[in-house]
Amino acid sequence: MEWFTLEQIDQQTVAISEYGHWEKVRSFLLIGQKEALLIDTGLGIGSIKEVVDRLTDLPVRVVLTHVHWDHIGGVGEFDNCYVHPLDREWLEQGIPVWDTASVRKELMRELSQPLPAEFDISRFELFQGRPTGHLLDGMVIDLGERKVRVIHTPGHSPGHVSFIDDNGYLFPGDCLYSSETPVYSNYPSTSPQDLVMTLEKLGNQPDVRRIFGSHNQLEIQVSSQELLASVNYLRVNDLVRHGTGLHNFKAFSLLF
Repeated sequence: MEWFTLEQIDQQTVAISEYGHWEKVRSFLLIGQKEALLIDTGLGIGSIKEVVDRLTDLPVRVVLTHVHWDHIGGVGEFDNCYVHPLDREWLEQGIPVWDTASVRKELMRELSQPLPAEFDISRFELFQGRPTGHLLDGMVIDLGERKVRVIHTPGHSPGHVSFIDDNGYLFPGDCLYSSETPVYSNYPSTSPQDLVMTLEKLGNQPDVRRIFGSHNQLEIQVSSQELLASVNYLRVNDLVRHGTGLHNFKAFSLLF
């Protein structure tokens, strides 16, 4: 069985999902005329580069929504990597709390399909290294006949970013995904205040047609009005702080 599940959003956009692991993490390949963009690199269990190489012959630029272990697993397979400056230290010096030994344990629990034959957990190392460059709020990446804009969306991590392309596809990473699991903003390196401002920012983005999550089900069915209503509810009820617990909304949930 193939470790990755490929889901074709359109002819130039592919979701690369890892449903065999409890995280159900997902990366995205956006293909332009002169370059392709890989949003996140998954767990590092299977070779995401082999998948990408089958899908495109174009040069591939790797961009990270944020530097958490389940999104940077395949970074070492590529010769470039871009990250927001506020997450750069984690990429270079390590993620708070998470080291290679603890990540190895997470990789091996709650598996629902066989691991690739070539994967050896004893050889897995959590990536650390310098990024090629930075992702800044408002930056536009031109892939050739397709432009992708970077949006700084902190909360889940200080340097978390989302991406929106000129098809109106929004890729919000871990600041918004379907409610099978909550969006986590309950540990010290997270900020409920920043996350709520991020949801407001996303709710005010013009021309969003479809939203694709980095965990759980592929497409998130949530409107701008619903996002803004959730922000208002949390603020009015003084819930935007650590320790207020789980907050359920129609399409998503948040844990503070």
